Amino acid sequence: MPSPHRFTRHPLAVAVALALALPTSALAADSSIEQRLAELEARIAASERRASLAEQRAAQAEAALEKQQGSQQLVQGNTSQNTGEELSAGSIPSQVREEEGEGEGLSMSVYARSGLLIGSDRKSSPGGPYLTPAGRSGGAVGRLGNEPDTYVETVFDYNHRSENGAHSLYRIMLADGTTTSNDWTADESDLNVRQAFVEFSDLPSFTGAFENASIWAGKRFDRDNFDIHWLDSDIIFLAGTGAGIYDISVTDGWDTSFSLYGRSFSNYPVVTDEQPELNDDTDNLILTSNNRFGPWQWMISGMSANDNDERDNDPRGGITGDNVAENGFHTMVAYHGDSFFGMGEGTFKTALMYGHGLGGEVKALGSDGNLNEDANTARLAVYGTTYLTPNWRIAPALLAQTSHDRYADGDRYDWVTLSARLANELTENFEMQYEASYQWMDLDPSGYGYQDDNGNPQVFQSVNGGYTRLTIAPTFKPQVGDFWNRPEIRLFATWSDWDDDLNNFSNDDALGSDGFTGSEWTFGTQMEVWF
Repeated sequence: MPSPHRFTRHPLAVAVALALALPTSALAADSSIEQRLAELEARIAASERRASLAEQRAAQAEAALEKQQGSQQLVQGNTSQNTGEELSAGSIPSQVREEEGEGEGLSMSVYARSGLLIGSDRKSSPGGPYLTPAGRSGGAVGRLGNEPDTYVETVFDYNHRSENGAHSLYRIMLADGTTTSNDWTADESDLNVRQAFVEFSDLPSFTGAFENASIWAGKRFDRDNFDIHWLDSDIIFLAGTGAGIYDISVTDGWDTSFSLYGRSFSNYPVVTDEQPELNDDTDNLILTSNNRFGPWQWMISGMSANDNDERDNDPRGGITGDNVAENGFHTMVAYHGDSFFGMGEGTFKTALMYGHGLGGEVKALGSDGNLNEDANTARLAVYGTTYLTPNWRIAPALLAQTSHDRYADGDRYDWVTLSARLANELTENFEMQYEASYQWMDLDPSGYGYQDDNGNPQVFQSVNGGYTRLTIAPTFKPQVGDFWNRPEIRLFATWSDWDDDLNNFSNDDALGSDGFTGSEWTFGTQMEVWF
């Protein structure tokens, strides 16, 4: 609709009005006609800039109002499906990130979870979405009734709109996590600054293909990350410190973005005859092109970590393989759907990834410095959301990965996870949530090892088998409806079981530890919130 700030700009009318508004002393001053005309033209240009800015702000306010009204309709009874907003696993909702620039001044966003996870022996129980042997290569098994930690992220944004229409965003994110139940946890705190960057958009100097582009620099999560929240698993997670440019319009249907991130591989052992205990570090530089074609996304990255291969042949427990990678590449093709796999209302996303060398860690891109130079990894991720009936909603997910020569020549890490979260909305403030997960894994570390807590060398063992987990969780919330309504307070009971062979993978992981060998019941309570 037309902006209420819009007006007819006629140069002659504006010039006459400005001339009449000049003080008498200014009209009487001894100045040339050319000088007065120049002043008038400058005032006209400034007026037009202010008018254009007013129109932009009106349009932004109108869009924000429509978005707010749409959200209210969802809460008040539209139980068809989620509108596409999602989380970065265990992180700030992406709808909060997408609204950056709509406000002015300082704002705050939060993600937090906290709860107890207690075994049938009334003691703290092992847990976490990555507690199985496949978790070491990214195999998550679901998070409902399976999280023993307290984790908090707080984001502070400062948005500013300049007189020329340019927008600037400054963001800082603080995060902390702990597994203790105590109220004072300073000795175990992992308090960290996870993001600190500035981003500029709507720059008047950017024209043509760069008209809608934005530039940024600093430490950040990449804007185009996306995830499966119910598994606490990113589909793709690119982060670090660097700079980039978003949304270059190559054609009407093709936008591209470029970034350069650095991630540090620090304090790794460099073993030589002269200096067997020397520590060193390097930066893994990740150059990425992210392309969008409507609902399609194609991402390609190249990586280089100079001298990373100097950590070869560490004799102290086989912590690394024989041929550590110094470079690599990664690519992903993804589809962001606006229906439930074309079968009804809802959403779905699917992605196929492949990485080689340093790109062999296909999810947390560029984060693993131990990868073999011959590492090859392929990963498939699929998930969706829909309502089965007005009061029943479901979110199924599939993750599958195969990785060969990952850390040592001849090793193999293959696994598949199937998971679904189901919810029955019973009243305005209460629903029953259910989650079922199954993970099959076939892991052959091929002699790759680690150091235990006492510094003794150990070797991961080859294992094959399945892991099953079932959770029931009575859940209270201020308003049920939609997949993304929070906060929630949950009670839960979880049963998990797995093949005995999986207990042999490692002496320092959860499966096979004292009193946690299979057919386990855990109980607890948890809150989860974001805003």
